[in-house]
Amino acid sequence: MHQHQVNHQPPVFWTNQHSTTQFPNHSNVITLPPPPFPDFRKKKRKDGTCTCLLIIFLLVLLALAGVGLGTYKLFQLQKELDQIKEFSEVEPSVEKLMGLENHQSEKKDVRLAAHLTPKEGRSMPLAWEDTVGRAFTAGILYKNRGLVVNQTGLHFIYSSVYFRGTTCLDKELSHVVYKKPIRYLNELKLMENVEYHYCANKGKWGRHSFLGAVFNLSSSDIIYVNVSDVTLISPEESRTFFGIYKL
Repeated sequence: MHQHQVNHQPPVFWTNQHSTTQFPNHSNVITLPPPPFPDFRKKKRKDGTCTCLLIIFLLVLLALAGVGLGTYKLFQLQKELDQIKEFSEVEPSVEKLMGLENHQSEKKDVRLAAHLTPKEGRSMPLAWEDTVGRAFTAGILYKNRGLVVNQTGLHFIYSSVYFRGTTCLDKELSHVVYKKPIRYLNELKLMENVEYHYCANKGKWGRHSFLGAVFNLSSSDIIYVNVSDVTLISPEESRTFFGIYKL
């Protein structure tokens, strides 16, 4: 049996004389770190910041749009007010040309009222002056010693009488304001003042009585004044008077 002899010959390397073959040295090999793992939390944080900025931008844009719309509406309103003011300034001049201004002003100034002053008389109810001195009537008719109500509604009625005498006597002094409704035959007393006058001496004397209140009167009601003794009434128009006006 033949034995094969295996000749172990060293490997032959062909080298270039101008180059040298270098073998890696494990001690000089630089190990590169692995690539960083992406941090998704930072990405999410960045996306959230962008979303917030976008929302803020939209809110600011909406607010600016609202301010702009409000400014436009205010401008339109101011324009309409200016037009109304111009129309109101022109309207009186037109009415003046048509002769209506004086008519309307007179119509507004008319107030249903009457103020009467004392007049000589010896019977009841008291007689009054409606045209002389401070007396007047405006929309209220003076008829048969009474004031005739022109319109239904609230009226203020007042009456003042001054009793006086040259010789004093103990006497009852009464002052009454009453109405005679057109629907009823009887008189209805509205106000009354009754005093018993005692004399401290036998000389001149005087007593004042005033009545006034608001009443709901009907059209055609007639208002009168009565006193206990007509001969004791002072004729001074500043002390004795009777009046009414509609509220």
